[in-house]
Amino acid sequence: MRETLESIAIDAGHAILAVYESSDFNVEMKSDDSPLTRADLASHAVIVEALARHFPEIPVLSEEGSLPPFSERQSWSRYFLIDPLDGTKEFIARNGEFTVNIALVEHGRPVVGVVYHPVNDTLYVGVEGAGAWKISGDCAAEEIEAGAHYIECTKIKVVASRSHSSPEVAAFVEEIEKKGKEVDFLSAGSSLKLCLVAEASADVHPRFGPTMEWDTCAAHAVVSAAGKQVLDMVTREPLSYNKPDLHNPFFIVE
Repeated sequence: MRETLESIAIDAGHAILAVYESSDFNVEMKSDDSPLTRADLASHAVIVEALARHFPEIPVLSEEGSLPPFSERQSWSRYFLIDPLDGTKEFIARNGEFTVNIALVEHGRPVVGVVYHPVNDTLYVGVEGAGAWKISGDCAAEEIEAGAHYIECTKIKVVASRSHSSPEVAAFVEEIEKKGKEVDFLSAGSSLKLCLVAEASADVHPRFGPTMEWDTCAAHAVVSAAGKQVLDMVTREPLSYNKPDLHNPFFIVE
């Protein structure tokens, strides 16, 4: 399955780049005031068609598809959760920091995740019980492993959202500095923030803004397979998936 999902994510990324390199994104606003482009829809079409062809027995939940009611979804023990274009604001801004996210969820837990960064032709992959990898272009897969818990570090790299900075993140950094730690602040878009922690390019990612389950699920699998956690900021439990409203709580990747 891993190789098939990698191939699907790359094909979806190519569909996105075809729009990215054009002059017409055809930007619309959805009911929640988030943007939607031709690239979101093109990527969605590629992924949904391929998943239906390769895995017809597994249901698919996509940000850009129709959302089945929880009364139907609650019986799903296994399903694909996808964000065809995570970081649409980054896409529109043309800063390159957007991804394709495909995850396999079992009993509310992400067990396989593929995150593709089309502009850099880079794949991040995580498989529960097998490990996590980064694949750049035609290079061989490189196993990645997250570093020590951030509080154990003397110099801490904090990564946060490029589009959704907040006073809470500033307060989080201030609390670290009060402990005598030196902080480097990194800014990134989309699920790349979680992948930076997974590959030990960053130590921690606090998220105090709204997110949906499809924003985090694939990268959550990568983080977990690389040896770190994605935890509810309050309960300190791992994020769970297929909740009735599909909203994430505030969380921390550590």
